Amino acid sequence: MLNPVDWITKIGHATVDRIWRLGFATRFFFAILIYSGTSFRRLHLTIREMFFSGVLSLLIILVSGLFVGLVLGLQGYETLQRYGSTEALGTLVALSLTRELGPVLAALLFASRAGSSVTAEIGLMKATEQLKAMDMMAVNPIARVVAPRFWGGVIAMPFLAAMFSAMGIFGGWLIGVVFIGVDDGAFWSQMQASVDFRYDIWNGVIKSFVFGVAVSLIAVFEGYDSAPTAEGVSRAITRTVVTSALTILALDFVLTSFMFRGAS
Repeated sequence: MLNPVDWITKIGHATVDRIWRLGFATRFFFAILIYSGTSFRRLHLTIREMFFSGVLSLLIILVSGLFVGLVLGLQGYETLQRYGSTEALGTLVALSLTRELGPVLAALLFASRAGSSVTAEIGLMKATEQLKAMDMMAVNPIARVVAPRFWGGVIAMPFLAAMFSAMGIFGGWLIGVVFIGVDDGAFWSQMQASVDFRYDIWNGVIKSFVFGVAVSLIAVFEGYDSAPTAEGVSRAITRTVVTSALTILALDFVLTSFMFRGAS
């Protein structure tokens, strides 16, 4: 059993390690920004990573958005029916998706699918000493490997969140109008009258962009900082998913508290 001194020493080492990793992550982020110009000069690298992070994530994004919209429309109808306001189903579905569920759930899915893959790819490159080989050939691995994957995820994330929300609204319309029988005109007209471009749509885009920066940075950093072993890579992938999920939820609270404070 550890004595109090050993416990304090252990906590101190863990705290110092976390602070060191935070400082290294900050320096790593600025290095990505510095070498982004070099990366964008090879635009095909960034476009390829946009395809990998965005297009290859479309299936899970669209299917998940559809089912979230179906569930949201069904639950929303049951709730609104108690108050005789079923015509407001379109408003409930659209506001829930554009403000919160669209950006947050799309970011969580993005972290699970694309973020973990990016971490695994960079971690395996480090484990097989491909990154060291680039250094030996005077090729900067941050400009050649890290920056394109970072910007590919950042650019793809807002589009994925928008498609998630659009598919969710379609799912809400499908269950509410087609299957339950809510008036089609009331569904769309109430939605158009209630959804504000600035407070709802634009703020949702800002959220998804911030989530894209956070998830992409965590993914590339964990891969670059992973131990060059199979166990180290697997732990880095786990840290990417867990840290990304917690960061997304924390950022969502902070952004929501600022964005919608003045919304009516």
